[in-house]
Amino acid sequence: MPFINYQEREITFKLVYYGPGMSGKTTNLMYIHKMLDTERKGEMIILDTEEDRTLFFDFFPMELGEIAGYNVRFNMYTVPGQVYYEASRKLILDGADGVIFVADSDPLRFEANLELYRMMEQNMLSYEMDPQTFPVVLQYNKRDIEDPIPLGAMEEQLGLNGIPVFESVAVRGEGVMDTIRKASQMVIERFQL
Repeated sequence: MPFINYQEREITFKLVYYGPGMSGKTTNLMYIHKMLDTERKGEMIILDTEEDRTLFFDFFPMELGEIAGYNVRFNMYTVPGQVYYEASRKLILDGADGVIFVADSDPLRFEANLELYRMMEQNMLSYEMDPQTFPVVLQYNKRDIEDPIPLGAMEEQLGLNGIPVFESVAVRGEGVMDTIRKASQMVIERFQL
C-alpha cells in the first residue's frame, strides 16, 4: 500500500526491481536516475559487494506529477540477486506497490531466472500479494547478446498470462524507460480503483 502524507499532500509508492544477480536491476535504476531532471529525483544509494553490485538495496525517490492534488513519488529499490540473500529480498518486497522482474537473456541463466521468479511469487504470497493481480512487469534484459532466451519462454514455463513484457539493453538505456512507464502506470491505476 502506498504511504499517504495528508499534511504534505504526497502519495509515495514503492517499486521493486527483482531478478537474479547481475541481470541489470541496478543498471536500470542508474539509467533512470541519469535521465530524470535533478528536481524530480533524490540521491541514489548503491551498496556494492564483490559478488554482485547490490548487497541490500539501491534506492532513490522519483516524483511523477499529481493525483487528485497529491504529489506522486516513487521510491525505487533493487534486491540482491544471489540466492543466499533470500531474507533481504523478502524484506525489501514488503510493502511494494509494484515489481519489475529483470530477467537475464543469457540462455545459461534461464533456470536462475525461473528460480528467482518463483521465489518472488512465494514472497509475494507471504505478504498477501496475489501474483496474478499484483502489478508485475517482466523485462528481458541483455537482448544484445547472441541467441538470447526467446520472448515468451519464461511466461510459458511460469504460466504467466497477460503480463506486460519488455525487451531491454539496460547498459544503453534501450527499453528501460518503457518498462518503468508501464510499471508506474499499472501501480497508479491499481491505486485509483
